[in-house]
Amino acid sequence: MTIKNTAERWGAVSQLLHWAIVLLIAAIAVIGLTMTDMANGPQKIKIYALHKSLGLTLLTLVVLRLLWRLYAGAPKAVAGTPHWQERVASLTHWALYLLMFAMPITGWLFNSSSGYPLQYFGLFNLPKIAATNPGLAELSESLHENGFWLLLALVLAHAGAAFYHHLFQNDDTLRRMLPGYRRAAPAAAAEPAPAVVAPAPAPENPDAP
Repeated sequence: MTIKNTAERWGAVSQLLHWAIVLLIAAIAVIGLTMTDMANGPQKIKIYALHKSLGLTLLTLVVLRLLWRLYAGAPKAVAGTPHWQERVASLTHWALYLLMFAMPITGWLFNSSSGYPLQYFGLFNLPKIAATNPGLAELSESLHENGFWLLLALVLAHAGAAFYHHLFQNDDTLRRMLPGYRRAAPAAAAEPAPAVVAPAPAPENPDAP
């Protein structure tokens, strides 16, 4: 497997970033959906802090992935893919990038405008990106929550399309994002059988009776 992307498949760096982001989104979603129902106390504060730190990690990985894609390029569309599917896939990818940026930023904005401190895994504090403002806090919270459901819908649609191509189209859309995959070489054309040459007739014997 190559480090950079090729025309046929995603490289090792793109694969690592892709699956790390998938796992992060899953973890952030589970924590975000359960932490609001927790009773107030130290444990809830810790879970909220973890949610924020994971969100900042997601933002960092998305920035790295976008920069790497701009540097390493992207594979060509799988052979035989209709043009409209290429367009939909491209729009979906860029919408996912936009939302993966928007989710941590709106969360950071909500945290800042609500007057809460922001630490990264307890290691250091991050600056506020807005002054305390109840109206802005309400707006950013709404954008954060609605953006999550939109991101979830796009992620499920993206995954569903990949599995559809894998199971029903039997193409390399999903396989080329999997580590260790080697595309099967096309079967060699059968060599034609050598022509059977009939033996030349024996020359007539002029001395024969």
